[in-house]
Amino acid sequence: MTTEQQAFDMVIALHRLLRTLRHAVRDTTLQPTQVLVLAQLVTSGPMRVGELAARVPCSQPTATVAVAGLETAGYVRRVPDPADGRAIQVGVTDEGRQMMLSLAHGEAHELAERMNQLDPADQDQIHQTVALLAKLAQP
Repeated sequence: MTTEQQAFDMVIALHRLLRTLRHAVRDTTLQPTQVLVLAQLVTSGPMRVGELAARVPCSQPTATVAVAGLETAGYVRRVPDPADGRAIQVGVTDEGRQMMLSLAHGEAHELAERMNQLDPADQDQIHQTVALLAKLAQP
């Protein structure tokens, strides 16, 4: 049985790992919420700002500000919602997709370098954990 303290420790460790990876490769002015919004659009396609806010998760005003900054940078654009002509969706541009891939590859490279400093048994343990973490990440 997993205790709340063990779960808390894992949350803190995951946050620290992601933060250090992002800082190690960050060569952009994108804010963390903008990165999450961009990643969501790359993986899921165009959606309304309210849906983005729910998926990131963040407040709708925060998602609106993030989208505005991404739009100014040319990483997203507003497109008509095919289901409702009065509504607008946000979609990723080619530049936005390239930015997200560049960030992800940079973080993956940094993580691989760090993992390669571990002994082989620890590396194997992490490899086995990936599928479980992906399972836990499902809503």
